[in-house]
Amino acid sequence: MQVGVFIPINNNGWLISETAPQYMPSFDLNKRITLAAERHGLDFVLSMIKLHGFGGKTQFWDHGLESFTLMAGLAAVTSRIKLYASVATLTIPPAIAARMAVTIDSISHGRFGLNLVTGWQKAEYEQMGLWPGESHFHRRYDMLAEYAQVLRELWEKGESNFKGEFYRMEHCKLSPRPSVPIKLICAGQSSEGMRFTARYADYCFTLGKGINTPRAFAPMAERMSAFAAEAGRKVETTVLTMIIADETDEAAWAKWEHYKAGADAEAIAWLTAQAGADKRPGSDTNVRQLADAASAVNLNMSTLVGSYASVARMLDEMAAVPGCGGVMLTFDDFEKGVEDFGTRIQPLMACRSHVKAAA
Repeated sequence: MQVGVFIPINNNGWLISETAPQYMPSFDLNKRITLAAERHGLDFVLSMIKLHGFGGKTQFWDHGLESFTLMAGLAAVTSRIKLYASVATLTIPPAIAARMAVTIDSISHGRFGLNLVTGWQKAEYEQMGLWPGESHFHRRYDMLAEYAQVLRELWEKGESNFKGEFYRMEHCKLSPRPSVPIKLICAGQSSEGMRFTARYADYCFTLGKGINTPRAFAPMAERMSAFAAEAGRKVETTVLTMIIADETDEAAWAKWEHYKAGADAEAIAWLTAQAGADKRPGSDTNVRQLADAASAVNLNMSTLVGSYASVARMLDEMAAVPGCGGVMLTFDDFEKGVEDFGTRIQPLMACRSHVKAAA
């Protein structure tokens, strides 16, 4: 199983809580985390792009860096680990994103990949005059399909004459081209998002769900495999997973309860209002899952709470689910979390035995 880290490009990571660790994003912080992940044999790091925070007492995600720039810096100081940036496709034309990606491919010597973001939070783009209107909610994957086609044409051929509804290329050139094929990621969980991923992307990211329910994402992985089979491709699922670990199960659960007790209600209410802007019926989008009142304090992602041994056992359970290609980890305290994973959890995982053998 591949293991990566969803590095904290915005403040406070992924816990919307006054009692969780509070910290600002910086290049130095993300450099320390990424170098630790590389040292422990982890496979990749990914940074999101978020352009408007949730506010509240914690000013959640009000402070953030830019993804391409951050990953370019990390590419220059690492040697092995894969690096994924996220592109807000409403803000950067595909031909420019293609060239930016090739630049980081050059810096990293072929270790770069790209996460495509359609843009669901209206406030992020409206503040810059870039929100296309309410139709974007139901047309965003049509737009993203054209975006991906332009990227692929430029990377593979060095030229694009693509003519679509959203993008029109006229002998658009790109050189140099990537040293290796650049992998694409999509995190859409709706049926339309999965169909897009099956046709154009290489990996599907899912939030998973629940506390200590490592196999709960299995239906999502099965759906993704079915969509990929229809497209004649193989696309594995990577599960976004939060780890709250300590020496004992009891100590880990005490931390988790402490974080929940400090939930930033104002920031969570803002998130809920944003998620409600999409009036379409249905509840299968990742946006609605993020804002679900069940566990909005950690954005309703899959969460493993327990001792180092308990977390290792649950991660092995996740690896055994058909269609699971990996996990992307978040932590309450990222620096300590990556170190604990590398020294206390990973050595106990059967699915990471290849890392132990390499070491």
